Amino acid sequence: MESAGKRFKKRSLVRAKKAEPGLHVITMTSDGFETQNTAEKGDWLVENQTSAKERYLVKAETFEKKYTLMDSLGNGWGCYRPKGEVYALEVTKAELEKLGAKDSLEFQAPWKETIIVKSGDFLVIPLEKNEIYRIARKEFTQTYEQIKE
Repeated sequence: MESAGKRFKKRSLVRAKKAEPGLHVITMTSDGFETQNTAEKGDWLVENQTSAKERYLVKAETFEKKYTLMDSLGNGWGCYRPKGEVYALEVTKAELEKLGAKDSLEFQAPWKETIIVKSGDFLVIPLEKNEIYRIARKEFTQTYEQIKE
């Protein structure tokens, strides 16, 4: 990812609040179901400001590293500015074929859910290289910008 991917930063603000333990979150993107997860104590519920307004859960220690509070919005919600960078790689059909896949590839997300990656999606890893996840093309282009070196 470091050699083939490019560095990006998240440019759009997010809405977020502490999640109630046991909250079940289904993440939907412009191309449909992405994943699901159940909140544990300390997790944050994050809503991207994209056309799909996809929601997902983030562990407290990860949330604190990735976001800074900009403004309180009431009812526990806040507006947060993302910080940090990621490596991202646009997945092509050729790359899927190199991995022995035809149209899609499945892998296990850090939260133990199966994720499906399709051509045109982006695989993303933080600079710390401690996790990998998929972002659908439309949502990626609505929230990230490449860092010019």
